[in-house]
Amino acid sequence: MPYSTSTPPRLLAPSFTNVTGEMSLWGYDTTDTAATVDTAGYITNGGALGMKVGDLMYCTVTGTGVITTHRVVTVSATAPGAVNLGDGTVVGSGTNTD
Repeated sequence: MPYSTSTPPRLLAPSFTNVTGEMSLWGYDTTDTAATVDTAGYITNGGALGMKVGDLMYCTVTGTGVITTHRVVTVSATAPGAVNLGDGTVVGSGTNTD
């Protein structure tokens, strides 16, 4: 399913300082795969939302429960500010093997 500005990423933790500098934490739920989400320009209005280079986004694929993390790599200077996310890293899945 293509990205929709009516269901954008949500700000979970506004700007805070970590060892790499200032960053914010975002959350996003989608039926799209992590590979689709990290396609350049997938989030078309990230700049308008306040996303900036270095921010971290947790993305949950709602159909599978897989959670990936993505770093904001670039924010387009053109309106409405599409962002390019780094490749996702899986941090959790919907399975429990114990």
